[in-house]
Amino acid sequence: MKITKSFAAVSLVVALLLSGCTNADPSSGMKSVEEPLLEKESRSSFDFFWKEANTDPASPGYGLIRDRAPGNPSLSSVASVGFGLTSIAIGAERGWVSRKEAEERVIGTLKTLEQNASHRNGFFYHFLQMSDAAKADGSEVSIIDTAIALNGAITVGEYFGGEAKELAENIYARVDWEWFRDPACDMFYMSYRDNEGFSGHWDFYAEQLMLYFLAAGSPTHPVDPGMFYKFTRHSTSYGDGEKFIHSWFGSIFTYQYSHAWFDLRGRADKTGVDWWHNSRIASLANRQFSIDQSKSFKTYGPDAWGLTASDAPRGYEGRYGAAPSGISNDQHLADGTLAPAGALGSIAFMPEESITALKHYYGIPELVGNYGLKDAYNTSITPAWFAPDVIGIDKGITLLMIENYRTGFVWKWFMKNARVRKGLEAVGMSEGHK
Repeated sequence: MKITKSFAAVSLVVALLLSGCTNADPSSGMKSVEEPLLEKESRSSFDFFWKEANTDPASPGYGLIRDRAPGNPSLSSVASVGFGLTSIAIGAERGWVSRKEAEERVIGTLKTLEQNASHRNGFFYHFLQMSDAAKADGSEVSIIDTAIALNGAITVGEYFGGEAKELAENIYARVDWEWFRDPACDMFYMSYRDNEGFSGHWDFYAEQLMLYFLAAGSPTHPVDPGMFYKFTRHSTSYGDGEKFIHSWFGSIFTYQYSHAWFDLRGRADKTGVDWWHNSRIASLANRQFSIDQSKSFKTYGPDAWGLTASDAPRGYEGRYGAAPSGISNDQHLADGTLAPAGALGSIAFMPEESITALKHYYGIPELVGNYGLKDAYNTSITPAWFAPDVIGIDKGITLLMIENYRTGFVWKWFMKNARVRKGLEAVGMSEGHK
C-alpha cells in the first residue's frame, strides 16, 4: 500500500473520469471506484441466506437459516437468522430478489421466531432444529445470539414496515433482560442451560456492546444503562501502534459485530471512548500481527489478515485471534489458519486494506465456492487445507459490513428504530464526537 500510494491516487482519478461509477465511503467521506468483487462476494453471501433456509411455508421452522453449509443440514442458529434477515433487506434493495418475495420470507421468518422458536423469557436457544424451530439437543440459551436475531428483526421491521415491524417489536418487547442479569455483579450472564442454570459473565470487552444498547432501550424490560460501564476495559497496544481496548482472544469479529448494525461513528461514551475508532485500531493491529506472523505462517501477510474464530483443520476454533489478548497477552491462538471474513468484516474501518485482501482471496481458486469465499483456509501446512463449509455468521458479517461500506444501508434502516436510539442515549453514547 505505501509503495504504490501516489500511483493509486492517480489511477483513481482516471478511473472515476472514465467509469462514472462511484460510491461514498462512509468511513472517510472519500469517493472510491466500485470494486466488482464486492458485488460478487456480497451476492454470493446473500445466496447462502436465501437458499440455505427452510422454504416450506407449511413448516413450523419456515424461514430458519442453516448454521452452515453443506454441513449439518438440520441445524439452524438464531445468529445466522439475524444476519439472514438483514441480508434479505439488502437483497431486496439491490434487486437480487423482488421486494414482494423478500417481504413474504421476512414475515414468515418473524412469525416463526415469535410463535414457534424455542425460547426462555424471550431469549432464544442458540441452535434450533431447521424442521420445527425446537431447541437442538444440548443447545444453550444465548443472550448474544438472541441480540443478533433482534438486530435482524429490527432492521427488516424498519425497512418493510407494516406487519414486519409489528412482529419485530413483539419479539423485542418480550425479552426480559433483567432475567439474564446477575445482580451480584451487575453483569449479564453469557448463557443458560436447562437443569444447570446460568454460566459465565460478559465481564471483559468483546462483541457484546449491542446487549447494553438493546437492553437499555427495551420498551418493556429495560435495565440500568450503567451496566455498560461494568465490564473490564483492558487497554494496551500492539507494537508501536495506538493503545486500544481489546477482547480476550483478540478475535477480530469481536470488534465488528455490534458495528454491523449500530452506527457508532462520531459517538463516544461517558468515559470518552470512541468505540468506532477503537475497532479501527484493533483492525490495524490485527493486520500488523498477521504481517509479523508471516515469518512463521505463510498463510498470513499484508494481504491476508484478520484472525478470527472460524473452522480449522481439526474442527471449529474459537481462540483464533491476534495480540494483544487476555491480561498477560497469552490467550490468542495463531496456527496459520485464516478466515476471509476477518478482513472483510473490517472493510468499513479500513477499506483499502480489506479490498486488497478480498482480491488476494479470490486469487486462490480453492478458496472460492458456491457461496463465495469459504470459511477458512491454511496454506502453512502440507497439504494445504480449505474449509469444506461456509458459516452463516461469517458470511453475515462479510455481507453487512461490505454493504455499510458501500451505502450505509444497514445503519440507515436499523438506526431509524426509536428504541435503538433511546438505548444509545440512555447508555450515554453522545453524538458530535470528533
